[in-house]
Amino acid sequence: MKTIGLLGGMSWESTALYYQQLNQLVRTKLGGLHSAEMLLRSVDFAPIADMQKSGAWDEAGALLADHAKGLERAGAEFLLLATNTMHLVAPQIEAATDIPLLHIADSTAQALKSDGFERVGLLGTAFTMEKPFLIDRLQGHGLDIIVPEVDRTNLNAIIFDELCQGIVSDKSRETYQRAIDGMMARGAEAVILGCTEITLLISDDDSPIPTYDSTDLHVRAAVEMALG
Repeated sequence: MKTIGLLGGMSWESTALYYQQLNQLVRTKLGGLHSAEMLLRSVDFAPIADMQKSGAWDEAGALLADHAKGLERAGAEFLLLATNTMHLVAPQIEAATDIPLLHIADSTAQALKSDGFERVGLLGTAFTMEKPFLIDRLQGHGLDIIVPEVDRTNLNAIIFDELCQGIVSDKSRETYQRAIDGMMARGAEAVILGCTEITLLISDDDSPIPTYDSTDLHVRAAVEMALG
């Protein structure tokens, strides 16, 4: 089994899901008392969130690249970045390390294409919905990506002010459902839950179109790589 280098803490709520799901899936596949071989570096999210707000992406990328190098030195054989938004700095991490980074957009796109979807909605932080780093990567797999036309500020606030702090409310779920309804009206056949915290709020039971949980798909790709 290969050792996973998990770079998390952004937020720790989503990293806890990664840790749990990685171990559960390895146990499911191997049985008995098996669990994932894993190294975890969980960072303090507050300084990184401040860098996001101020647009200091190079500084954030340098910080995460340094932590990624630490995981590599400790014996990680590939890297898993437990956040959608910070894949914006994935090129800096890849340039600083000699082990593969398993990109969250690739595993998500491959699942959607395999199931025959082409026009897909994307939910995430404002950075994920408005900057090209994830959308371009998804489009590179042949997907047509659309994002909500309204409520992006509110959607973003729900992630940072509620979900990242473990707060889940029915009112916020309804806000996300309205965003999904709007994208479906514009032709979305499925929707990507493109923030690792959104899965705390939305599932297939809450959506009129299929949801694709980027966290779950990332985890599945990671276990496949770890087990070879």
